[in-house]
Amino acid sequence: MHTRRPADGEGVAAPLRLPRGLLESVLEHARTSPRREVCGLIARDRNGRWRRYPVDNVADQPEVAFEMDPRQQIGAFRRMRERGETLLAIYHSHPDSPARPSARDLAAHRYPEALCLIVSLSEPRPRPRAWRIGTDGAVPVPLEVSGGWRTVAPEWRR
Repeated sequence: MHTRRPADGEGVAAPLRLPRGLLESVLEHARTSPRREVCGLIARDRNGRWRRYPVDNVADQPEVAFEMDPRQQIGAFRRMRERGETLLAIYHSHPDSPARPSARDLAAHRYPEALCLIVSLSEPRPRPRAWRIGTDGAVPVPLEVSGGWRTVAPEWRR
């Protein structure tokens, strides 16, 4: 895995500010499957409403990797477009490793505009961390949590 510090003049990445309720729902999703990686998408509309789209992990080795179910992922992107939402982050969990991108995570990240939110379950309390992944590695992004959750309910599969 290649993580790096921001270069001189590059500045510190703007923080990812998530509502507490949204982050709690991501953490709960990870807790529901402590031995397998879970995954999903986080979006926001122009009115500040957040939505979480959980997606099934169909990886061959879900204990150490995630691969989003293609049909569910396409469906989530379609609903985002219909609702005027923007993809802000792709989230997944690491059952037995730290909350930083693995070599596999770096190689598989296909949405450079979206942050990568990783929840580690390797400690007694789940630990979330955010990353900006680019062609030259991953840069940590500060994660800030606010009190409210201005949103509709999390998106569940239909």
